[in-house]
Amino acid sequence: MRTRWLLCLLLGGLVYGQTTPLPPTHPRNSAAMKAAPGADADDKAALAKISPTDPVITVKSGCTDPAKKADTCETVITREQFERLADALQPNMAPPIKVRLANAYSRLIGMSHEAEKRGLDKQPKFEANMGFARMQILSQQLTGTLQEDSQKVTDAEIEKYYQEKVDTYQEASLERLYVPRTKQIAPPKAVPGVKKDKATEEKEEKARQEAGEAAMARTAAALRARAAKGESFAALEKEAYLAAGLKGNPPSSKMDKVRPNTLPPAHHTALELKAGEISSVISDPTGHYVYKLVNKQTLPLDSVKPEIKNMIASQRFRDAMQEFQGTSQLNDAYFGIKPKPPTQPGKEPDADVDPD
Repeated sequence: MRTRWLLCLLLGGLVYGQTTPLPPTHPRNSAAMKAAPGADADDKAALAKISPTDPVITVKSGCTDPAKKADTCETVITREQFERLADALQPNMAPPIKVRLANAYSRLIGMSHEAEKRGLDKQPKFEANMGFARMQILSQQLTGTLQEDSQKVTDAEIEKYYQEKVDTYQEASLERLYVPRTKQIAPPKAVPGVKKDKATEEKEEKARQEAGEAAMARTAAALRARAAKGESFAALEKEAYLAAGLKGNPPSSKMDKVRPNTLPPAHHTALELKAGEISSVISDPTGHYVYKLVNKQTLPLDSVKPEIKNMIASQRFRDAMQEFQGTSQLNDAYFGIKPKPPTQPGKEPDADVDPD
C-alpha cells in the first residue's frame, strides 16, 4: 500500500518514453505446469545458485565514468541491489512483476544518466519535483508504519474490548414478519369533460397515499396479533404482500446469525426478547416489522478475536491519521475558494473532499 503508487509510476509511467516495444512475457499455463511438475523446484535450484553479488541486470549504457567509451560503458545491478529495490517497493514481489520492474529499471538507468548529462538535474523544476516526491514517499512510509503499529493489539486489550461491548457479540435466530408501508391504490378513472388542476390532483394523490399507509398500519397490527397466537410468519407475510397489492414473493421470514450490527438501530429491541417472545410492531420509513426470537447466544471471545483486533487496529489507525487532518489554512482569495453558504437547519454540512 505505502509504495503502490510509486510501483505503478515505475512500471507504467515510462510508456511515453519507450521507443521499442518489449517482447511479451508469457506466463506458464496449467498445461505446461502439468507437463513439467518439477519446474518450480528447478527454478528454485537455479535461483539458489545466483549469489548476492552476481549481476542480474546489465545496462549497456548509462555509466557515469566519462573515461569509458560508449561501446564499453555499462551499468551492472547485482541480485542484492535489485532485491533491495524490489522489497522496498513491494515485499514478496511476484516473479512476473519483477521482470516488468527490471525492464522499467533498465530504462530508468539509461534515461536518468542521459538527463544528468543534459543538466536537467540542475534545473529548478527538478528540485521542486524531488522535494514533492520526497514528501510523498515519506508520507507513504509513515502511513505504512502507522498501519503496522496499529496492528500491535494485545490479548488483554482484546478481552477488555470484548467485556465492555459484550452485548455487541450476541447472535440470534429470528423470525421476521415484514409488512409493506403503503398499499398500491390505483388512481380513479378520469371523468370525461372534467379536468382537475394540478393542486387538486396532488391533494388527491396525497390522500390516497395516506389512506394506503393507514390501511397497511392496521394490517400490520392485525397480523402481529395473529403471529402472537402462533400462526406462521411466512404465511402471514404472503398475506401482507397481497394486502399491499404487491406481486412476487416476500423476503424469507427466517433470519439466522443476527448480530446487533446487522439490524437497524430501531430494531435492536428484537434482540432483547426472550426465546419465543414476539415484538410489538416496529415501523420505519421502509415498512412495518414484527420479530420473534427463536434463540440467542453470546459468541465466545475466541470466535470474535480477529474481528475485535481489526476493529481496534482500524480505530487506532484512524485516530493516528486524524492528527494530520484539518491542520492547514488556505488563502481563499488566492485559490478562488468561495465562502460556504450557511448550513440550513437540520442539514449536515458538506464534507470537504481530499483531492489526493
